[in-house]
Amino acid sequence: MTSPAKPSVDRLGRLLNLVPYLMARPGILVAEAAADLGVSERQLREDLELLWVCGLPGYGPGDLIDMALDGDRVTISHDAGIDRPLRLNQDEALALVVALRMLAETPGTGTRDVIERALAKIENAAGDLADAPVAVRMPANAEKLDKIRAAVEAGHALRMTYYTAARDETTERVVDPMRVVMVDGRAYLEAWCRRAEATRMFRVDRIDAFTELDEPAAPPPTAEHQDVSTGVFKPTADLPLMTLRVGRHSRWITEYYPVEEVRPSASPSGEWLVTMRVSDLGWAQRLLLGLGPDVTVVGPPELLRRIREQATAALDQYSAPAR
Repeated sequence: MTSPAKPSVDRLGRLLNLVPYLMARPGILVAEAAADLGVSERQLREDLELLWVCGLPGYGPGDLIDMALDGDRVTISHDAGIDRPLRLNQDEALALVVALRMLAETPGTGTRDVIERALAKIENAAGDLADAPVAVRMPANAEKLDKIRAAVEAGHALRMTYYTAARDETTERVVDPMRVVMVDGRAYLEAWCRRAEATRMFRVDRIDAFTELDEPAAPPPTAEHQDVSTGVFKPTADLPLMTLRVGRHSRWITEYYPVEEVRPSASPSGEWLVTMRVSDLGWAQRLLLGLGPDVTVVGPPELLRRIREQATAALDQYSAPAR
């Protein structure tokens, strides 16, 4: 049985320690270095292969770490400055402090204590620079997000006006907030929706208005947190299946949206046949009309009919006589 892979953060620390260790021991046996560092010989060789392409920006001659791996012995002849402590200028220190402060306040960040410890060390090293005035451009919905987070922490229900993009409609509903999370750079309110009688994820930037109620949030015991590790949208077999013929310039949709299958077609133009689940045919209709002639709908028939009707109506507007 193979041992589980080490986290990337452990490997980074090992690589940083490896450079000064090898600089002080030119020509050391790989097996001996592996024993000293507490890793297998195979792992150390993999680390050395990665270290070989590390260095300073520019990545040209003199920028990369220079190493000689002669059989069972290894020597580093140029460390590319890795043995020297990092020196930050004023702008770099301020940028790092601001970024860490913003990250510490980001909802859904599971390593906040680690971030705060790192921030404290950098602020201490930066001295008076850390308190220098700096302008920070916050997201447009930052104030709204702060108020929603406060409602979640207070345990109050919310009455809100929400825009549902899939159906292109705005609805009023009362929800019992459960938590605020960040997924793919967007803030979401996870709450029990009394209208749908189910747990729902609401994008904060699509909450047009909300009122914090006096009554406590009371999601039922059956309400569970959704797994958002792979995104908010979860394709299921009961959702409509859409098949598209996609040209070269629109292949990006296969990376941006979850797809079930991608197959090259026999067309000389290099089109792909793409199948994907959609939450709503109305949403799919708006997406495809925006993509233009580079994407052709193969099915389902209902989606073909909708797009044909809307395209015909648009053409009729152009042919109508001016009044």
